[in-house]
Amino acid sequence: MIYDHYKRHGRTLPWRRTRDPYHIVVSEIMLQQTQADRVVPKFQEFIRVFPDFESLAHASLGSVLKVWQGLGYNRRALALKRIAERVVTEFNGTLPQTTATLTTFPGIGTTTAASIVAFAFNKPALCIETNIRTVFIHCFFAGRKQVRDDEILPLVEKTLDRRNPRTWYNALMDYGMMLKRLHRNPSHNSAHYRKQSRFSGSNRQVRGGILRVLTQQGSASVSELAEALYVKEEHILANLSTLHTEGFIRKRKARYAIA
Repeated sequence: MIYDHYKRHGRTLPWRRTRDPYHIVVSEIMLQQTQADRVVPKFQEFIRVFPDFESLAHASLGSVLKVWQGLGYNRRALALKRIAERVVTEFNGTLPQTTATLTTFPGIGTTTAASIVAFAFNKPALCIETNIRTVFIHCFFAGRKQVRDDEILPLVEKTLDRRNPRTWYNALMDYGMMLKRLHRNPSHNSAHYRKQSRFSGSNRQVRGGILRVLTQQGSASVSELAEALYVKEEHILANLSTLHTEGFIRKRKARYAIA
């Protein structure tokens, strides 16, 4: 059933046309909390500007954020650059192939690590994300609420196509997308479902605005940032402190710039 749907309706996505581990890592980090149709143009632009781990590792953070603009969740861009730096300095430019090692990298949790292993190396890692979760809840837990991932994972393991996990997971994801269009999103019945917090007026919006201004202007003072973003200076200062702690920015005298 899953493969039949995929054969007839499978999506054509740029990261499905490559087995380059670097391309897979970029796509997986970008796809965290962002829909595929928004990721496609940014993925293509990012790969064009930074074609491999080495070029990304040696790029300035400002240039990376400039290309990243529009995707949001800028921590992912910083994590991606740090992943590239570690691959180049510690692994001679070759991405490790085990989930245990990959989860030690910034921005890579168990789900992303499993996805990278499956899609980059076609190894049968157990992967569960929102669309895969949707399929299993719809097929095996109809009418249930608060379905836990530890209930789903044994089913993922039993049904996994171990000879070709890459194609199997792509097929599952596309089937999950179809289910979401036809039914009330079954993943809402997951115990792990969380509604995304409001973006407008949030600290996330302010941090994104600060990074955008600094990327475009090079540097700015607190008052200049407050004026550009129509935000109170105390709100700017609080978010500057967070960005500095996370390694995004540096301070020189009374002005801030990308680190």
